[in-house]
Amino acid sequence: MIEAIPTWAVIFDYVLGMVMWTLIGRFGMNIFLPETSSFFFMRFFVTVTNPLIRAFMPITPSFLIPALFPLYVAWFFFVVRFYAMPYLLGYSVMGMLSFPLESEIALAVHKIVGLFLN
Repeated sequence: MIEAIPTWAVIFDYVLGMVMWTLIGRFGMNIFLPETSSFFFMRFFVTVTNPLIRAFMPITPSFLIPALFPLYVAWFFFVVRFYAMPYLLGYSVMGMLSFPLESEIALAVHKIVGLFLN
C-alpha cells in the first residue's frame, strides 16, 4: 500500500520544483537569446530568477561564467528536493520518480501516450 504524502510536502516540493525548472528554463533560453531580449518568456525567466541568482551570489564561485549562474542555483534546489525532502518525510531510501511534481507529469505523459497506443 502506498503511503499518502502530506499536503505540505507536496506543495513545498511543487514550489521548489517550479523554481528549479524555471532556473533551468532560463539557462536553456539563454543559450539562444540574450538576457536583454524582449521575448516574453525570456523577460519572465529573467525577472523571476534574478532575485534568486542575486541571493546565491555570495556562494557562487568566481570562476563560473554568468551564463551558468541559473544552472548552478537550480542545482541547489535539486539537492534540497532530492536529499532533504525524503529525509523530512522519514524515508530511508530515495526511489525513481520520488519527486511529486515530476511523478504527476510522468503519469500524465503515460496517460496521454497510452491513449495513442491503445
